[in-house]
Amino acid sequence: MKRRQFISRTTKASMGLAFLGIQGCKNDVKKSVASDEIFNEDVNLFFKISLAQWSLHRALFDGKMDHLDFAARSRSFGFEGLEYVNAFFKDKAKNMGYLKEMKSRANGEGQENVLIMIDGEGALANPDNNERITATENHYKWVEAANFLGCRAIRVNLAGGIDKQEAVKASVDSLSKLSEFAKGSNINILVENHGGFSSNGEWMNNVFSQIENENCGTLPDFGNFCITKDKERNCLEAYDRYKGMEELLPFAKAVSAKSYDFDANGNETTIDFMKVMKMVKDINYTGFVGVEYEGKRLSEDDGIKATRDLLLKVGKQLS
Repeated sequence: MKRRQFISRTTKASMGLAFLGIQGCKNDVKKSVASDEIFNEDVNLFFKISLAQWSLHRALFDGKMDHLDFAARSRSFGFEGLEYVNAFFKDKAKNMGYLKEMKSRANGEGQENVLIMIDGEGALANPDNNERITATENHYKWVEAANFLGCRAIRVNLAGGIDKQEAVKASVDSLSKLSEFAKGSNINILVENHGGFSSNGEWMNNVFSQIENENCGTLPDFGNFCITKDKERNCLEAYDRYKGMEELLPFAKAVSAKSYDFDANGNETTIDFMKVMKMVKDINYTGFVGVEYEGKRLSEDDGIKATRDLLLKVGKQLS
């Protein structure tokens, strides 16, 4: 079955090879002063930079930060876009007053609402048809919330699979139905490599080679290529991250710059950012790249800044 090689958001056929990626919310927002200071015109990046809310998960879970302050925090770091995590407003998917406040805060801080990362709503690769349908329908409210916020996508997980080939069929079924529902809201359904079969680039490539919905794609994460872990969460089976990125990027509509730690020169100690970002550039991607710091040695603020600065350095060299 044929599959488009690259995805373009432009409506002009002459620009069919320009892979723009997710460009942010549909609403007009004020440009961030902090963004002007950090991402100045001399940098001339080929992509935009957003902040993944998971980078601040310790502060949020510990109650040291309120979810509604995320836009202001992102602006303070100089970012342009917001990538929300539904765990931090789990019961607010249908609360229009709360969503309106989120939208207002983002606009007020000059931030674009990019996407919502969805967890805990069921296994979309579950072999049981009834459970899979329930999981699919559980995501509907987040599609609607994302649309209200002006986002362009939600990120979902392909979990629950037991047999590798059956999981492909189940995933194609779930994604096709969810994407069809989201089509009317102009929302993209994105899958991240996020453990299990989804961290196997070849498996993911197999899934997306069978997806026909134009509003369905991948969200390649630089670091999530561990397929299985032990009880202490040590990785037992890992997929080659660079091979995996090559297999996921043809279907990408967003990109996640995962980081864990940095050396004295500001380089990530486990991921070659230059190598990966060159892959991103080579597919003509010009959308958002989300900073997602997940390390423990640096504070969350310092880790976010280190990741941001590395992306700036690499982006400037590649641009």
